[in-house]
Formats: sequence, C-alpha cells, structure tokens
Amino acid sequence: MHVDPHFKLAYAIYLLVSIAMTIWVARTLSKSGEMFLVKCFGHDVELARSTNQLLVIGFYLINLGFICVRLEGWTHSVDLIASVGSRIGLSILILGGMHFFNMMMIARYGRILRTWLHPATENRLERAAHLPISRAANPDFANAAPSKNGLSV
Repeated sequence: MHVDPHFKLAYAIYLLVSIAMTIWVARTLSKSGEMFLVKCFGHDVELARSTNQLLVIGFYLINLGFICVRLEGWTHSVDLIASVGSRIGLSILILGGMHFFNMMMIARYGRILRTWLHPATENRLERAAHLPISRAANPDFANAAPSKNGLSV
C-alpha cells in the first residue's frame, strides 16, 4: 500500500509540535507555579515541591496519552495544514483547560490543607485580622520598647 509522503510528514509535525509544547508548558508551569504552591500550602516547601512534581507527572501522562489518542482517525489524504493545525489546536485547548482546572483545585484545596497543617497559625491570623492591635493585649508588643518615632515594630 502506498502512503502519501504528506501523511508521514503530518504525523511527524503533529508529534514533534505537540510533545515539544507539552514539555515546554510542563516545565514553565512547574518552575513558575512552585511559589504559588508554597503559599497555598502554608509555606510548607517540602509539600509544595512534592505536589508540584506529582502535578507535572500527571500533566505529562494525560497530555501524552491525549496526543497518542489523537493519532487515530487520520485519513490517508491529509490536508497537511488544516489537519495538523486542528489537532494541535485541540491539544492547546486541553492544556489550557487542564491548567485552569489545576489552579482552581489547588487554590481551593490549598487553603483547606493549610488549615490542617497549621491550625494554630490560621486561627491566630483569623482573630488578628478582626481585632485592633493594642500594646497591652498583645504579648509581642507588651514588653517592646517604643522606637524613636514612637511606633513599635
């Protein structure tokens, strides 16, 4: 059976662009997202890094699996630009959707996890946010000497 050379080229372009894009997005999100995770997880750096690594692995598995599934169903008469472009476009939409879903889940569950890991800190921060600071009521300020300008640090 004779296979159109454009068909092989379409596969090669699709795989090359899709896999390269997946690697680039995963590395960029991992690098840029670590500080976000640290903050979401109550400054627990170890938990943030391990979660970041798990997210990257899941990202690779889902996206590379999706790229492979999209190899099916190509016809042997390929309109190179339209076919490859639409497949890469759908991959980009899936990547973006996954990113926003992950951010939403991390923001939601990161706050819950932070209260589990650091309940005393969260309770103090909540109470402190609603109360005025007075020198007599706050043991951190009670014994502090006033600064030169009359304000305590």
